[in-house]
Amino acid sequence: MTETTENKELVQDDVQAETTAEEVERTEVQEEVELSVEEQYEAKLAALQAKLDDEENRHLRLRADFDNMRRRQQLDREAAEKYRAQSLLSDLLPVLDNFERALQVETTSEETASIIKGIEMVYRSLLDATEKEGLQVIKAEGEQFDPNIHQAVMQEQDSEKETGVVLRELQKGYILKDRVLRPTMVSVNE
Repeated sequence: MTETTENKELVQDDVQAETTAEEVERTEVQEEVELSVEEQYEAKLAALQAKLDDEENRHLRLRADFDNMRRRQQLDREAAEKYRAQSLLSDLLPVLDNFERALQVETTSEETASIIKGIEMVYRSLLDATEKEGLQVIKAEGEQFDPNIHQAVMQEQDSEKETGVVLRELQKGYILKDRVLRPTMVSVNE
């Protein structure tokens, strides 16, 4: 072998080694690029998944708010229906009081008795109409004092009765279904 041939072979070996090194380097760069692209897709996928989760949570919260609002409106409608006559009945309470006062007047003549009888008939029909709407009289006399339905305006002493018992009813109280329209004014035993 001549020196030139040897040099050519060495050069070819060097070129092959360089080519192989370049190919390895190119392959590594391509793998890095490919990994980078994969990592980019994974990052995009993770970001999109997070955004999807946020939107799902937002959707569920909005749906829950909507259901709560619908339920609240239904309860409001039911309450409005249940207590629709509250305002009218509250306005009629003084009328009932005046009828009761008129019925307490003692009659001296037959003519007055017939007028009282007519007033009583009107009072009864008014009471029937209010009872149909759910108005009830609060019982007080002889009952234990309850601050939810009674209003104590005075105290008296009766040794025969327990402490805290209502002795006298000074003004009638009324309940509409389960709401107190007006508490009963009472005198309570000390």
